Amino acid sequence: MIELQVGGLGFDPRNMSPLVLLRDQEEMNFLPIWIGVFEASAIAMELQSVKPPRPMTHDLLLEFVDKLGGKLLKVVITDVKEGTFYANVELEKDGKNMNIDARPSDAIALAVRRHLPVFATETVMMQAKLVNAEKDAEETKKFKDFIENMKPEDFTKYYKKD
Repeated sequence: MIELQVGGLGFDPRNMSPLVLLRDQEEMNFLPIWIGVFEASAIAMELQSVKPPRPMTHDLLLEFVDKLGGKLLKVVITDVKEGTFYANVELEKDGKNMNIDARPSDAIALAVRRHLPVFATETVMMQAKLVNAEKDAEETKKFKDFIENMKPEDFTKYYKKD
């Protein structure tokens, strides 16, 4: 498995779909995963240390895990099939490890809240439409510039707040 970090959030310029960009430690490989607007907002809020007045869904889920005596360990992006990514959230309870199937966006939203490691299998890294910095330096620079210029507020214009 390859450990990744959240490198940022952005929108696909072709269709304005939100995406989360995962990157390896050396910033040589980037894994973009297209996600929903609400999940992008949940990730962005946490990355920017914005605390809502009431718990968001991901915060509520973490509270349940805590109250039931579990501990989240890590997130693994396990597979990609026909452009759809799959993930597991690994947790421990009473000395037993469990894997819970999750959408990558939800798993990443949990990971950023708990500062959990995020991994991708080598299969995912090989199959996904990742950007390799050594092979395509110009495309990597464009993508990094695009991601670095995104702000959490950019996500709010695509949904109506309550």
